[in-house]
Amino acid sequence: MGAGAMSTVVHAHDVTRRYGDVTALDQVSFSLTENRIHGLLGRNGAGKTTLMGIMTGQNFATTGELRVFDEQPYENERVLSRVCFIKESQTYPQHFKVRHALDAARLLFPHWDEDVAQALLADFRLPLKRQIRKLSRGMHSMLGITIGLASRAPLTLFDEPYLGLDAVARHLFYDHLLTDYAAHPRTVVLSTHLIDEVGDLLENVLLLDNGRVLLDTTADDLRGQVITASGPASAVDEFAATSDELHREALGRYARATLRGTFGPAERDRARELGLDLEPVSLQDIVIRLTTAQARRGDAPTGPADLGAASGDAGITNREAAR
Repeated sequence: MGAGAMSTVVHAHDVTRRYGDVTALDQVSFSLTENRIHGLLGRNGAGKTTLMGIMTGQNFATTGELRVFDEQPYENERVLSRVCFIKESQTYPQHFKVRHALDAARLLFPHWDEDVAQALLADFRLPLKRQIRKLSRGMHSMLGITIGLASRAPLTLFDEPYLGLDAVARHLFYDHLLTDYAAHPRTVVLSTHLIDEVGDLLENVLLLDNGRVLLDTTADDLRGQVITASGPASAVDEFAATSDELHREALGRYARATLRGTFGPAERDRARELGLDLEPVSLQDIVIRLTTAQARRGDAPTGPADLGAASGDAGITNREAAR
């Protein structure tokens, strides 16, 4: 969003992370541009949490280099004071109540916005005096979301932040995120399995598969690259010959194929001449088709170098808030 030159907030070059014999990240290379909402997508074990741990200084690369705000993040207070990491579950000191976690976050995050925090507390109906260990899973997620949005951190990462939330609460999160992001742009990374719900929020997609970056592109470009063609099987075969076929369903003489390629006016005219119907594909279906096609082929991804198996603990912070 916005005009003018964009700077790079995160830059990774050939980042590899090994745990014994397991390679979690395998020569990962990518960049995250400032003031955009990036989707970090992939199946369980794709390396998303490991990568976010390295970006937030809670882990480190075995080889390669990852820089945040042009500095190495590990044990670097200049970087970590500008980063907020909301993990899928966070451990707090046993005695902490909701208000204690908020008090700690106010101290940790220099850009903290109390008005945002109070609005979220009211919408989520979070009980300030309740011990965090007695919160439901959904309320635990609400607390993390409140801290993540109110932190106004220049780099904010959400790792499956809404486990346990119902649809109403999740959409409250999306509405608050979009409203505050529009007023105060920053770099946001969303790692989620609810791709259809967040699809319209995402400006860039970084898709991880089996330790590598399978895809790194804008969401709009990705949607333009993948379509579904349906009609007589022979016509689908002819049209698909110049594209990458990701998936096919057949019913008698008719077929429906999900294709990746270039589909400009000339290709669309040709599809009409062949009697085919072309349909857009949702972002979630694109991710599913790309990862399952990759698994079927069993070869290495062809995109920029990337990441693998998830590991690590869970939590909310730039430096374990509330410690």
